[in-house]
Amino acid sequence: MPRTELTPPPVLFAPDRPTPGGSGLVAEIEAYLATLPAPARTPVPYVCPLGSALRPWYAGHRVPRSTLLDRALRRPPRPAPVTAAEHLGLASRYIAAHGWLQGAMWDADGRVCLLGAQAAVLAHGFGTPATVRTARVQLMEVLHATGRPVNSPDEYNDRPATRQSDIHRLLDRAAARAARLGL
Repeated sequence: MPRTELTPPPVLFAPDRPTPGGSGLVAEIEAYLATLPAPARTPVPYVCPLGSALRPWYAGHRVPRSTLLDRALRRPPRPAPVTAAEHLGLASRYIAAHGWLQGAMWDADGRVCLLGAQAAVLAHGFGTPATVRTARVQLMEVLHATGRPVNSPDEYNDRPATRQSDIHRLLDRAAARAARLGL
């Protein structure tokens, strides 16, 4: 098969040749754009191509550990000290990790209601019953301040119109209020 020479396609437009309008406006614009500095690269957050590691709901808090004396006396470890604000944040994270429920404290799948989340945080060794009582007072204060008069936070949890996002918002507002008050 004989070899043929490839010819380039005809140039339909060249910036140095005047266009039918004859002004050379495109060449002027390109020359102006070439004098401008290169746009700055905007930094983007690093995203690991392998994904992110799952963090437990209690991340950032010291997990209660049994001491030798605790094991010898067969008693539970001393609870980790948390404030009421931290307790409310942990309850919100516990609901996010395990799921939310209405009408019962917990179910077989591990989902919990607001009271169940507070009980689970306490049972895992974060805070004391006094911390939970202070946190529940803050929940009631926020409920009444936002125009939702109820007898308990659990009644608000079980209302048909309440959604999981409402519970998280309530916990966040109560935690912010408790932190402002130093509780």
